[in-house]
Amino acid sequence: MEQNKSMSATRLFILAWVFGLIFYFLDYVIRSSPAVMLPQLAEQFKVTPVTLVTIIGTYYYTYSTVSLLAGLALDKFGAKYSLFIGTFILGLGCLLFVLSHSFSGNAGRLLQGAGCAFAFPGCVYLASKGFSAKSLATAIGFTQCIGMLGGSAGQFIVGPWIEQGLKINHFWLITGLITIVVAFGLLLVIPKNADQVQPVNQDSSKGILWPYKVVFSNPQSWLCGIISGLLFAPTTIFAMTWGVAFFQQDRDFSFHTATIASAMVPMGWVLGCPLLGYITDRIGARKPVLMAGATMMILAICQVIFMPDLLSAYTTNFIFGVASGAAMIPYSVIKESNPDEVKGSATGAINFITFGVTTLLNPIFSKFFGQTLSQEADKSTHFQLTGLFWIAGIGLAIILMFFLKETGQKKVNKSIS
Repeated sequence: MEQNKSMSATRLFILAWVFGLIFYFLDYVIRSSPAVMLPQLAEQFKVTPVTLVTIIGTYYYTYSTVSLLAGLALDKFGAKYSLFIGTFILGLGCLLFVLSHSFSGNAGRLLQGAGCAFAFPGCVYLASKGFSAKSLATAIGFTQCIGMLGGSAGQFIVGPWIEQGLKINHFWLITGLITIVVAFGLLLVIPKNADQVQPVNQDSSKGILWPYKVVFSNPQSWLCGIISGLLFAPTTIFAMTWGVAFFQQDRDFSFHTATIASAMVPMGWVLGCPLLGYITDRIGARKPVLMAGATMMILAICQVIFMPDLLSAYTTNFIFGVASGAAMIPYSVIKESNPDEVKGSATGAINFITFGVTTLLNPIFSKFFGQTLSQEADKSTHFQLTGLFWIAGIGLAIILMFFLKETGQKKVNKSIS
């Protein structure tokens, strides 16, 4: 009888996880689509292109900080109401982008970041309860695959729509309304009793912030977040924000070609995240795949900046995207490095650290490379220096990997034996 109840609960979590993927897909559509409408958004908000990129970057301020609240809410209250609130806030943020004022742009982007902060931790929370430890990395990889499919759609599909005359305020209005509908859908789909299936194991003396005390006191948690952030930044800052502009200015690509080239990076994630997650589960080790992915990222950047004629930008960016799926492996490691009762908080913590890295790197990249984009006479050198900036970050991530402890199933089995 108890076994039947357990199987039923597992199926409910898997079904809820599938619906959560819709939220995560919209998260990435909304995150990446501003890259293909920079001139139109600058005109709508009445700001300069550089100021607009600053507005777009505010997304990561709330995304990183609210990730902590999202993880805590998931551990404390469960997924049902946490995901509803997150999705609803995201929809409101989209609707604010319809208004023609820089204040609404800033407020809208801040709300978008806050709402999206619930998407991935929520999906991982549901997946961790619906899938076994042996297949968790694969499930997390597939989750990120769906997100990056949304990121690719935000450029690959939305870009041509804008090129063909779609008004951006219509896009944000429709996207906002769809997101709010999804919010109420999640409220109905996630079973109410799911929130009480595995309550947080803590007494009142530990306090509400106890899960984060556990996670942040573990040095492995910080290593996971920093490594993931350094591997994630080239995708979030470059490919999904600046990529179209850089390929147009420094490589003389047309808008259409630059859009597709940038979109191939998140498209590569669609394959890379579940593939690399599956490989780590298959071989029972995390670090070898993590290091191999980071190394391949460096090789891809070297090819595109030093030997651009060897392979097309489409092919290289796709390969880079596949390899950068390794950025999701630390999300499995941090959960395996911390107690089971802080699963939601562990995911919130790594999101906070990962996108905290993005928040720090974004203004640095914008100042030294973004602002000089149209000023540099030597476009080839400017593009190469941009690539070297990201190579340095990925190289630092590889160094930090040597201090990361292996948590794969093979290591666990050796410890038991």
